[in-house]
Amino acid sequence: MKPSSLAIALLASGALFPVTARADAPSPAAFVTLKRVAAPVASPDGKWVVWQQTDTDPASFKRSPSLWRVAASGGTPERIADLPDAGESDPAFSPDGKRLYFLSGKSGSDQLWMLDLTAPGSAPVQASSFKADVAGFHLSPDGKRVLVWGDVARDCPTLGCDKDGNTALPGPGTGRLYRDGAGFVRHWDAWETPGNYSRGFAVALGSDGKVAGDAVAIDGPPGTLTGDSPTKPSGGGEELAWAADSRGVWFAARQANREEPTSTNVDVWHAPLDGGAPHDVTADNKGTDTLPAPSPDGKWLAFVAMARPAYEADRQVVQLVNLQTGEKRALTAGWDRSVGSLAWTPDSRSLIATAEDVLDNPVFRIDPASGKVERLKLAPKGMTEGHVGNVTPLPGGGLLYTRDSVQTPAEVWIAAPGKPGRQLSHANDAALAAMPPVTSSRFSFAGAGGDTVWGQIHKPAGASGKLPVLLFVHGGPQGSYSDSWSWRWNPRLFASQGYAVVSVDFHGSTGYGQAFTDAINRQWGGKPLEDLKLGLAAATARDTQLDGANACALGASYGGYMMNWIEGQWADRFKCLVQHDGVFDARAMAYETEELWFDEWEHGGHPYYEAPDEFEKWNPVNHVAKWQTPMLVITSEKDFRIPYTQGLAAFTALQRRKVPSELLVFPDENHWVLKPKNSIQWHQTVFAWLDRWLKK
Repeated sequence: MKPSSLAIALLASGALFPVTARADAPSPAAFVTLKRVAAPVASPDGKWVVWQQTDTDPASFKRSPSLWRVAASGGTPERIADLPDAGESDPAFSPDGKRLYFLSGKSGSDQLWMLDLTAPGSAPVQASSFKADVAGFHLSPDGKRVLVWGDVARDCPTLGCDKDGNTALPGPGTGRLYRDGAGFVRHWDAWETPGNYSRGFAVALGSDGKVAGDAVAIDGPPGTLTGDSPTKPSGGGEELAWAADSRGVWFAARQANREEPTSTNVDVWHAPLDGGAPHDVTADNKGTDTLPAPSPDGKWLAFVAMARPAYEADRQVVQLVNLQTGEKRALTAGWDRSVGSLAWTPDSRSLIATAEDVLDNPVFRIDPASGKVERLKLAPKGMTEGHVGNVTPLPGGGLLYTRDSVQTPAEVWIAAPGKPGRQLSHANDAALAAMPPVTSSRFSFAGAGGDTVWGQIHKPAGASGKLPVLLFVHGGPQGSYSDSWSWRWNPRLFASQGYAVVSVDFHGSTGYGQAFTDAINRQWGGKPLEDLKLGLAAATARDTQLDGANACALGASYGGYMMNWIEGQWADRFKCLVQHDGVFDARAMAYETEELWFDEWEHGGHPYYEAPDEFEKWNPVNHVAKWQTPMLVITSEKDFRIPYTQGLAAFTALQRRKVPSELLVFPDENHWVLKPKNSIQWHQTVFAWLDRWLKK
């Protein structure tokens, strides 16, 4: 059939067929090699700011962390403490400002190093020689001790012994033997090593600034506490803190025992350094207690707590303890947001917190007397708050932090009291300027049950003609596609390839109050799918450049589950799907995953054998007979959260149904794709799949 004159006119204008990626669209390699900025710290006198910056070599893709310094007033940054053929990370100033401590693997293992700031031009020197790697450290307020932590045997008196304590290797063969009641057998991406845990030790510093003297284990003698601190897999230095008088340490830990795979009962402990045993100060709460933050004046302990056991996405409410009287109260019980980070101002008059709030992750000031919460406006005029992290309150009321958004990865910012922030680092300015701009907009609509639901639209700036649509579905499911940068699912990178990216924060998302987050419970395939349908319709109605008839959907983790669910419930809507690490069979998932509390809570709080109907109600495997949409399946062999067998099963179902499909398996990745070359391959594979189905 010959095209009509109208079709020819539309084709010439670019309106009939979607545009292709711009010639200057960034490649996955250009994206992967952007610099990564983190961990900013300010000198005690407020004159200098140091941060960690990770560079990726464009040829080998090897990543190397380094330290950079700039005047707090601004200027040109300079690299400092450079150790040839090694990396430097986790900077920290000594309390007197005379030394800069950091971690480096220069000696062959990760150890504490330091730079003498009183002697310009001096070279860094090694400050510790533990047998185990130092995973992290905190300097004591008086500068006389350092708290270090890393993986060691439970009966090891310091950071590292000749044996790692792993009791799962009895020999003589290579088999791992896990005894009754061992707890986790595997977790996140590693097989567990019972008898070996992440443990903290307080060690004295000599007059030369190096580690000296005996270590004091903060978890006490064997039998007191057996577990990881920081907690695994994602806990860090935010879970440990020095007492104001430097005579004790606060830390978060969960007992490693039979209940560990079904328990979210992380507690806050206090460890005196005089030889006394650590004390569990939150034993009365069976939910999570974490982020211990003692006030600088020594009068208060703040931390966050979840009220409901076995629910990892419950609201984190700030708790305040009077350390003189022991009185405890829920400071932010009346504020319907979940606190993600917590720090005191140096004068102990305010708490500074971050929390997700309708597509942003801004900063809040909390009055410890009244509990009043004030959202701070740090973004310069014309910018969104975006995602603020690594917040450090400064003397005088200022703040040091990182900020990222959909438009830019994290950079270091500083803000004077009551003033918008000022960008200090510019690690990626040149690289981002060379990439085509992408526009972002927010929209809301009436979702399931008439509730207000928010979403975003990202598209190439200045694009003409209709744009094929990508529907991003976030994981969690208690999460958000907020205004933040992602190194794995990046709307700017996808949009620059010639697509419009639509994301919807469906019921279950965070940043909209706890009731909205809770609404996904026992509703995995219900309200969220309704929100996605209504949200995609709202986005295409709002922006007529979006070609809703030419669309693919993509998602990972819960988003991957939703791709499998869409296959059987909304099978005729999309031209293709991308399913990454998604649940395919709820029954198998219930017995294969490691953190059992999550899967059981999401389906009514019961194991599968007690309530199979709850799991089967939303089980994608029950609807394979209706599968018809071409799907790319991605999985990883080290993913123990949603084991790779779920991906293999989905691919088998597609192949048996003769649905066009591809399978990408990473043998060396976990629930995320982290390695640079693997990230490039991931993006190339996904882009090729999308182009195949959406671009003529």
